[in-house]
Amino acid sequence: MDIAWEDRKANHATVGRMLASADVRAGDLVVLPELFDVGFSLNLDAAPDNDSRTLRFLLGLAQDLGVTVHGGRAIRPSDDAKASNLATVTAPSPEDEASGGGRLLCEYAKIHPFSFGREPESYVGGDSVELYDWQGPNASIKVCPAVCYDLRFPELFRIGALRGAECFVLGANWPSARKEHWRALLIARAIENQAYVLGVNRAGDDPYLSYAGGSIAVSPTGEVLGELSAEPGVLSVAIDPDVVRAWRDRFPALKDVRLIDASRP
Repeated sequence: MDIAWEDRKANHATVGRMLASADVRAGDLVVLPELFDVGFSLNLDAAPDNDSRTLRFLLGLAQDLGVTVHGGRAIRPSDDAKASNLATVTAPSPEDEASGGGRLLCEYAKIHPFSFGREPESYVGGDSVELYDWQGPNASIKVCPAVCYDLRFPELFRIGALRGAECFVLGANWPSARKEHWRALLIARAIENQAYVLGVNRAGDDPYLSYAGGSIAVSPTGEVLGELSAEPGVLSVAIDPDVVRAWRDRFPALKDVRLIDASRP
């Protein structure tokens, strides 16, 4: 999507329109770009979701469509603190719950703020690799979230894989200047971890940068399952957990990992 700068209302509406025109089915995983609600803003007066408006939007989206939603937002604990850049994942609540709204499934704080882009001036890095179970219509798959610049740090993905991740999902605001790196690294992360990799980037421009688009889905063997251009659009692909498991059984490379400690937080 092309993100409207620091305009939550407009970006929520854009997501709603794009999904209304797509073939979204109950049980799907819907992935949105990093900070889809405001863009890659360092403005701590505008970027943080302090009133939880974006969280409520993601919860409602999950419940209304019957899908898991992997979105992005910032939170700031206090006026004198830096914010955290989050992947926020929501899912439908069970039918027997009285709340009637969606539920928060997982929140991951971006471990690697983008120092080249001055992100550490406003955001603090997280310190925990997270996993969640995406329950599809017929099977579940274990997902490890990541955010944009995290893509350049393969140890995060390796730790996730050693803990059982079968799919990596990464939302991004990845600039056009390094679009070749985006594609190459996503394919590499899939091959080396024998996992699906879903990379969702923003399109368009903000006041400072142009963005590459190029959202892509990669199979556990490195096959590109689908890819978008630089223009806004919706990419839909089928994900089969059995493909991951069969490939890892047939070619058990992850069993030979020696130098990574998967027991860290």
